[in-house]
Amino acid sequence: MILNLFQLDGRVAVVTGCNTGLGQGMALALAQAGADIVGVNVSAPDDTRAQIESLGRRFLDLRANLSDVGCIQELVTQALSMSGRIDILVNNAGIIRREDAISFTEKDWDDVIDLNLKSVFFLAQAAARQFIAQGGGGKIINVASMLSFQGGVRVPSYTASKSGIMGITRALANEWAKHGINVNAIAPGYMATDNTAALRADETRNAAILERIPAGRWGLPADLAGPVVFLASEASNYINGYTVAVDGGWLAR
Repeated sequence: MILNLFQLDGRVAVVTGCNTGLGQGMALALAQAGADIVGVNVSAPDDTRAQIESLGRRFLDLRANLSDVGCIQELVTQALSMSGRIDILVNNAGIIRREDAISFTEKDWDDVIDLNLKSVFFLAQAAARQFIAQGGGGKIINVASMLSFQGGVRVPSYTASKSGIMGITRALANEWAKHGINVNAIAPGYMATDNTAALRADETRNAAILERIPAGRWGLPADLAGPVVFLASEASNYINGYTVAVDGGWLAR
């Protein structure tokens, strides 16, 4: 049956930045499909843990500042304590800094690039090494953005990082498909999360954004449930290096 291809029973998914928002929504979707979750966060994901455990799935709470890639190998070691394997990695953790490009600081550049791009590469590398050691392949899902396709305004380091996500997703897929590893990305559109609170609070910007979205609304974490389960499952085994826009039609306008 086709629906069996979407089942994740017995799989272990590492999801970064899953205490709230899009990361929480994706972690819950993977758990609903049958996966146990390893959450990597800087703060307590108490609500996420409670919801996942209420589904009868296991949740392992790991804390780390992913801006320092020196923590990554230890995170993999700790993640293996759940079941002795990792099957799925969702690279979701990220930050944004808003400032005119003419005034943008080196710190705001480095902070965003280190978390949004550098940590993604090295987490993917560590996961791929584990997948290869285990045999049987694995799934890596990076979180891109509308600014992987567009330039944006007042977010130069975020745009650079998310454009880079699309690029390394392709590059890693090229190298690792031969190992049965699928590397793809999800590009959320304008989502109602903490990162967009300022935009939604600005009546003029909010109205302009909504006017361009054919679906007529901001996206919600639940809108990523289907795409993330698909890309984490056997149903996507022949999809490599692709970035799926989940944007209510924003890019089509």
